[in-house]
Amino acid sequence: MFTPDIVKKYDPTGMLTLIEQFPEQVQEAVAIGKKADLGNLPEEVKDINSIIFLGMGGSAIGGDCLRSVLAGELRVPMQVSREYHLPAYVSEKTLVIASSYSGNTEETISALREAEDRKAKILCISTGGKLADIATEKGYPLITIPGGISPRAALGYSFFPILVAFSRLGLISVKKEAVAETIDVLEKMRLELSLATPGNPAQVLAQNLHGRIPLIYGAEGYRGVAASRWKGQINENSKHVAYWNAFAELNHNEIVGWENPELTKEIHLVVLRDREDVRMAKRIEVTEEIVRSRVHGITEVHSRGEHDITRMFSLIYFGDFVSWYLAILNSADPTPVRVIDYLKGELAKL
Repeated sequence: MFTPDIVKKYDPTGMLTLIEQFPEQVQEAVAIGKKADLGNLPEEVKDINSIIFLGMGGSAIGGDCLRSVLAGELRVPMQVSREYHLPAYVSEKTLVIASSYSGNTEETISALREAEDRKAKILCISTGGKLADIATEKGYPLITIPGGISPRAALGYSFFPILVAFSRLGLISVKKEAVAETIDVLEKMRLELSLATPGNPAQVLAQNLHGRIPLIYGAEGYRGVAASRWKGQINENSKHVAYWNAFAELNHNEIVGWENPELTKEIHLVVLRDREDVRMAKRIEVTEEIVRSRVHGITEVHSRGEHDITRMFSLIYFGDFVSWYLAILNSADPTPVRVIDYLKGELAKL
């Protein structure tokens, strides 16, 4: 079913290659973070009281990953904003990270302008575009990342340079061991989930999701972010509707919706599991027991590794492969997002 000929037919621009090269992207992204010129930020951030990460779509998910995986270490609150406007608390004591892969995301540029008016500390990350022009003109530190691919395929570039920058700014400890373990785990997963391994777990799950509604559940923190990433990848790569939610919140509302099985039989539930789910384990088990007879099936995907960063990316990487295999089953090219392009075109007419 998943043959080289099929790849040539449905993936002419090489999304699978980008997924397979993700471990190398991580290595390159770390190097970019180490070499980036941070200007006066190491001194300027010493008295910050908040961090806000500006981005949309594939450029924002890196901020979600950073916020969730660093929540237990950052001494100031961090928020990801996907809006035109900034919250009222942003001030000269806020570090604002403007992330736009193209450099031309209108929501991000709008919020950046407000950050300038409030004299916030600013760090930009982009491939170029208007954002890079603003950074160059105003002298803001700019992390330049490679272009030419879909923003959702550039998660390594949007996450790891900022992770390294945070350590260089003294906001977190150095993550050398976690990064090394992450690369090692991703390389092993690539072999396990590749096209050259017929019947691998990602292929099997894609087949279970084909023609059905994927619903992705993860626990709080980075497990929930991974669930959100799965949903987005299935939407964009697979051209397939999907939904996600997070424990424990879903147990206070969504779980009641399972009482009508006539509406849920075409749902395949994917539960992202992690060894940090100690408090959540029983909650997850009971939830699965409640819904098992009401869905097409349940698949658990377990994280790998010792460090939080590794476990988060192991869940994300599995989902990336699933989304590609599901795209092929849908006879869909995983790269173009024509509906989004149409929407942007219509908005540009305003």
